[in-house]
Amino acid sequence: MAENRVREATVARKTNETDIKLTFAVDGTGEAKIDTDVPFLNHMLDLFTKHGQFNLNVEARGDIDIDDHHTVEDIGICIGQTLREALGDKRGIKRYASVFVPMDEALAQVIIDVSNRPHFEYRAEYPSAQVGSFSTELVHEFLWKLALESRITLHVIVHYGKNTHHMIEAVFKALGRALDEATSIDPRVQGVPSTKGVL
Repeated sequence: MAENRVREATVARKTNETDIKLTFAVDGTGEAKIDTDVPFLNHMLDLFTKHGQFNLNVEARGDIDIDDHHTVEDIGICIGQTLREALGDKRGIKRYASVFVPMDEALAQVIIDVSNRPHFEYRAEYPSAQVGSFSTELVHEFLWKLALESRITLHVIVHYGKNTHHMIEAVFKALGRALDEATSIDPRVQGVPSTKGVL
């Protein structure tokens, strides 16, 4: 059985493009304190946190006078880094998860393997290139950087939908729920859930 420890990590990332302070707790209560310059991302991170039962505290400022790209990308990097650190040696975790989430007419699926092998597959076609001022191509950027830095295998499929906001919202809710399941402790798991003996 896994040892009892707080699965939480904090990172500070300051570049010429962004200044981010972020704390991520795997075993939380769905508490989100999100303060970024990207309102749509704030909304999505709130959903992700609530549905994953994580705790997430983000303060981020970026060069949004250029566009939202660097801020969204770097927050994905920071969440990925804190997730990897918080999970430690991954003893006792379930490791895998596959979750479908509907949002009205939209249906998204997220499949995760906490594998220590970063890989990202993305199947999504949105009806519009923007949701308000937010560029939908940044969803890919966020998810890819999260997968890369946390070293997880992440597959995201939006099966269908008509409303771009609904489709992206379903992705973030499914991401939270799948990550919660994959990182949850299974008392039957002795050590690391891999025949290699390490993840």
